[in-house]
Amino acid sequence: MPGFGDIVQKAFYLGVGLASYAGEKAGGKLAELRSQVQKLADEMVAKGEMNTEEARRFVEDMMKQAQQQPASDATAPEKPASEPRRIEILEDDEPTVKQASTDNVDGLRDQVLELQEELRRLQRDK
Repeated sequence: MPGFGDIVQKAFYLGVGLASYAGEKAGGKLAELRSQVQKLADEMVAKGEMNTEEARRFVEDMMKQAQQQPASDATAPEKPASEPRRIEILEDDEPTVKQASTDNVDGLRDQVLELQEELRRLQRDK
């Protein structure tokens, strides 16, 4: 049976491994973000919407914002857990179930009845 020191050592190594993995993932995401921002800046330069100096500053500013955003989220005060999160329900132009025609409902009801009868017949044939 491993001793307490072995368990603590394994927990420490697990923590270091997880931190290393998270760092690698974050670095990969930042590199991917940088390439996407650089592509966007290059496209804007090609269209004549900005010059190369503005594009360089744009990429640097976007990368600074991306690196600072997680830190600002961590310091933001959290809402109390007892208060539910508010959501807004937007209505579409598409008809809802309540607005479905009665013909469609009757057709579906008939299909269900036919399937139930077929299931009973198959169970009897076993």
